[in-house]
Amino acid sequence: MPMSSPTSSAPSSPTSSASSSHPVPRRRRTVRRTALALVGAAALATLGACAAAPEPPGPPPQQPASTAGLTREDVDAWLDGTVPEALEEGRIAGATVAVVHDGEVVTTRGFGVADVAADTPVDPERTLFRVGSVSKMLTATAVMQLVAAGDVDLDTDVEQYTDLDLDLPHPVTLRHLLTHTAGFEERVAGLIGSGDTPPDLRRSLVEAPPAQVYEPGTVPAYSNFGNALAGYVVEAVSGQPFAEYVDEHVLEPAGMTSSSFAQPLPDDLAADVALGYPTADDAPLPFEMVGQPPAGAFSATATDMARFMLAHLGRPAGDAEVLPAATRDLMQRPALDATTLGALAQGERMGLGWFDESRHGHRVVGHGGDTNVFHSHLQLWPDDGTGLYLSLSSTGTDGAAYLLRDDLLAGFADRYFPADGAPATTVDDATRAAHAQALAGAYESTRGFHSTFLTAAGPLQPITAEVVDGDRVRFGSGLGTLRPTVFEEVQPWVYQEVDGHRRLTVRTDDAGRVELLGHDSAMSLVPVSPWRAATVPLLLGGAAVLLLTVLAWPVGAVVRRVRARRAAATGAATGAGSPAVPATAPAPAPAPESRVRLPRLLTRLGAVAAVLAVALWAYVLVGVLGLQDVPTLLIRGAQALTVLATAGLVAAVWRVVAEARARTGWWRVGAAAVVLAAFAAVNVASNALNLVSPDISY
Repeated sequence: MPMSSPTSSAPSSPTSSASSSHPVPRRRRTVRRTALALVGAAALATLGACAAAPEPPGPPPQQPASTAGLTREDVDAWLDGTVPEALEEGRIAGATVAVVHDGEVVTTRGFGVADVAADTPVDPERTLFRVGSVSKMLTATAVMQLVAAGDVDLDTDVEQYTDLDLDLPHPVTLRHLLTHTAGFEERVAGLIGSGDTPPDLRRSLVEAPPAQVYEPGTVPAYSNFGNALAGYVVEAVSGQPFAEYVDEHVLEPAGMTSSSFAQPLPDDLAADVALGYPTADDAPLPFEMVGQPPAGAFSATATDMARFMLAHLGRPAGDAEVLPAATRDLMQRPALDATTLGALAQGERMGLGWFDESRHGHRVVGHGGDTNVFHSHLQLWPDDGTGLYLSLSSTGTDGAAYLLRDDLLAGFADRYFPADGAPATTVDDATRAAHAQALAGAYESTRGFHSTFLTAAGPLQPITAEVVDGDRVRFGSGLGTLRPTVFEEVQPWVYQEVDGHRRLTVRTDDAGRVELLGHDSAMSLVPVSPWRAATVPLLLGGAAVLLLTVLAWPVGAVVRRVRARRAAATGAATGAGSPAVPATAPAPAPAPESRVRLPRLLTRLGAVAAVLAVALWAYVLVGVLGLQDVPTLLIRGAQALTVLATAGLVAAVWRVVAEARARTGWWRVGAAAVVLAAFAAVNVASNALNLVSPDISY
């Protein structure tokens, strides 16, 4: 950027510009350079906003099938050859694993340490891990107990059970909540915190609930709020606090004696919970308090999670069944059909709590879970009587935990339930190529923000699809994995992951344009419109120009002062021979530039407000998306600065008119017009991104 020499977008003041020692052409060159710099700044900011992210790692190699079968010795040998090295390389503190098969616990294992400083090893019998959203399966189990007992109905408006008066546009049922199709946008405030105060479930639901942005049953959009609402139905109908109900009706009959939803944990369990670390080299985070407990607060040992899997496979550790067989089967089958889902019903569909994670021609249901530092997954192979659970206590270097989790799930399937072969396509070459072209583009998740200032998160982190090999579609990270995935069309608008298990389905409008893309049962994507994609570059590009305007203000003042001193020195050297000005000479008329002094000042002040607003919004977004509590006063301050930037737009219009009327030169008018365009970009983008919305809940 051409700022090595002192230039300014602001013209010299009347006092300094009156000197004839600096001719007009020099001032015009200064303004010209500044105007070009403003345009360059906008272009650089826009290009920077659109820069591609680093390429994620490729898929893991396929594991060879086991010749020994699913035995303790073989599973332990596979885990010993995989997990310890991965923990060390990824700087993950600890891991715990459980495998069940044919009604028996095949193995429960602990790897690494539960406490790095104390070097306490992970014990699968005693060490509790935070399972994150795997907790939702405990919640779904409790709900389905009430369904089986006839206390609630899957298709009744839950308001009849809760009396929360959420005032939703469309009624929501337990079927919607357990399939993540209630239509709620995302909320992150209070999702994970710290401290010793147990969260209030009812309060968390009624204070600033998320907007319902989709018609229930039609759009998969994963929702912590929705699952927490289902948990509150359990509390309201049973008359017991949620955690107490689960202890008595789920954990006790399943024989899960070392696990709990309680926050903080009771004393007899608190001493055995693993510490969570960003990486094994970092300090541990405090015990994470999940603001809506049914959605993610469960703490469990690997042994207890083995018992939970056995209960859902119909082989409970104790004498009592947790759920009747018909109810278990109902939970594991798709809960919605094409009546509401349309074309998405051809792909992976949610059961009542369970994700469809079928692999290699085998029916698989499961659920993953993540907190800030714990990363878990549970899978059942119902027709094969098998279950796998794993949890990791660090995110690790470069997200190593996510990759290790994927590798263990894929490796287990490859080793013990190998694939028979890829499905054959029924779509002709020309149609596959045309559909691939239609599918290419940028997408954002329906699990996002629509009515709040966090709507910027969608276009900031788009999921991109591109055509490869002529008729295949490659997605960057974002479809349930950090790795890129390639899909091939096997049925019209139904795609199968190449060398993988995921299926992807596409819903189109009447004109054949992509409308919705379903993946991973409870997830879907919508195309990012060109206008929405342009909002963030507009905001950043406009802010860059205004930042340059702000920086040019003090630089211009310094330049003018230096020039004034030089002019004074030159005048002193030659002033002795100059004729005196007659006392009766008339006063000079005001310089034309005096007419633009005020609009220039107001424009600069507006630019300061706009730059500070964008910087403060960036700080707010980073904090909120990092699950940090951001003070309301800070958000309101960012909004106030945004409003002042709107006033700067008015001043910029005034300045352009004033510069033209004062005939200050077309380069000055042009520079003022560039600044006006920057203000317009910031203001239009701010409104499109809801930065001035009265609702600042998130």
